[in-house]
Amino acid sequence: MRLFISFSALFLSVILLQLSNGGVGPLDALSGIALGFTTAEIGLLGSAHYLGFFIGCWWAPRLMGDVGHSRAFAVFTAIGAIGLLMHFLIIDPIAWAIMRIAAGFCIAGSYTVIEAWLHAKLTNDIRGRAMGTYRVVDMGASLAAQMVISVLEPASYVSYNILALVCCAAIIPLTLTKASQPSMPETPRLRPQLALISSPLAVAGVIVAGITSASFRMVGPVYGQEIGLSQAQIGWFLASFVAGGALAQLPMGWLADKYDRRWVLIWISAGSIVACAATATLGGPPAMTLILGAFAGFVTFPVFSIASAHANDFASDDQRVELAASLMFFFAVGAIAAPYVASTLIAGFGPSALFVLISVGHGFLVAFGLWRMRSRPTEDERTRYIWAPRTSFIIGRLTGRTQRSEDREG
Repeated sequence: MRLFISFSALFLSVILLQLSNGGVGPLDALSGIALGFTTAEIGLLGSAHYLGFFIGCWWAPRLMGDVGHSRAFAVFTAIGAIGLLMHFLIIDPIAWAIMRIAAGFCIAGSYTVIEAWLHAKLTNDIRGRAMGTYRVVDMGASLAAQMVISVLEPASYVSYNILALVCCAAIIPLTLTKASQPSMPETPRLRPQLALISSPLAVAGVIVAGITSASFRMVGPVYGQEIGLSQAQIGWFLASFVAGGALAQLPMGWLADKYDRRWVLIWISAGSIVACAATATLGGPPAMTLILGAFAGFVTFPVFSIASAHANDFASDDQRVELAASLMFFFAVGAIAAPYVASTLIAGFGPSALFVLISVGHGFLVAFGLWRMRSRPTEDERTRYIWAPRTSFIIGRLTGRTQRSEDREG
């Protein structure tokens, strides 16, 4: 129990990080609109965030090896706070894009430290409870971060200063914990070809997941503004997407374990197309928009985890950490490009173009999934479905160990 309680410092840091750097995305979008940025420039900010996220995932383990967990965490949060504070020193979309690279870098690096700490300290008797708590904390904080824009004024130095203060506060719990720093885990090699060899369908799935998540979260505020939602309603709209995704994890996990994962992936992608079509045509009234946002999250959020589970079915235990890193690489490929492409389409064709882009991605996934089902059979002996956060390359160590533990118990 003492060990479990010691993780509370890590979980509190996760909450504060999500509230600060997770909240800057929707705030930047609305601030950009207020300051006269073009729609494409606002999309560029979202793409820059995921570029920083990928750089942080790649570099963080090496920095931890050089200076240790606590110092590395302080470096990442300081960079994130600097990026937030600089917003109103230079009001320029290119400069803001560089600052958003810092925010993405901060999130990826800080999560790498936290997950490496968890990986080193978790024991089998509390692993399930700790990971469950971690997922709830992360998802809950992500949900709250989308609501930040309902209380913070866009294009205001005070708003960004508040987020920077929260980011700085994230340093305090982890650096004050009395728990000893763990030893540095071996850095996973980044081998994208491993995912392609294990499952081309899983690679397609995580790319589409990156396109969907990044487009919705980073360009969703622009869509809401275009269809006439108020600032608070835009916050609720983004939060409904995250809430729908959280509610989907248990039923989709049950389906993915019981039936052929490829069929589950195909059917939820078909559901995503329906959700996109409904949102593009029926969205407008705030209540309907919230319901459709939750439906979209329900059918799109689990795509990454199902694709990851399918890839793990064809991997050995010693490949799973590197497989998780390679899947994260392909997720980043989709996420980096998506916000800029989505915002450009909105500028040219109107707000419904956001959901046309997402539905095209899922349409490709349906067609590719049907083709792959004719290419080879699925594995009879499969790993358990585990909700896989897209947070750092280290998460592969946590989910891999949890998967093996649950498989042995089953």
